[in-house]
Formats: sequence, C-alpha cells, structure tokens
Amino acid sequence: MASTEVNARVQRHREALRRAGLRPVQIWVPDTRRAGFAEECRRQSRLAAQADAADSDMQHWMDEALTDLDGWSA
Repeated sequence: MASTEVNARVQRHREALRRAGLRPVQIWVPDTRRAGFAEECRRQSRLAAQADAADSDMQHWMDEALTDLDGWSA
C-alpha cells in the first residue's frame, strides 16, 4: 500500500516537471566503485594538468573569460 502512495507521488511530481517544460533523460556514468577507477582519474588529471601547463594561451583566455563574468548571477 505505501508503495502505491509513493508511486502516485512520484508520478505527480514527474507530471509537474513535464508541465514545466522539462523531460526526463537517462545518462550512463562511470562506476566509481570499479577497480582502477581512482587510478584512471589520476591519470586523466595528470594529462589535463600537463596540457594546461603547455598551453599558456588557454590559461590567458580562461582568465579573460572570468573577468567577463562580472554582473552575472545564477
């Protein structure tokens, strides 16, 4: 019985989101519990850091982009 109430509440919530113009999506993300996940994160982080260090133009562009955020609000 309680499960039926929860299902109805979830359905009402989803319908409200749809009325608001939203739609559900499903995405697949890496399993953080998988063996080797942390090491792969470290490997990719090292590669990104090396690429950042080698590209001073990108850092300059990002710094300029940050100054362009003044006045923006969420």
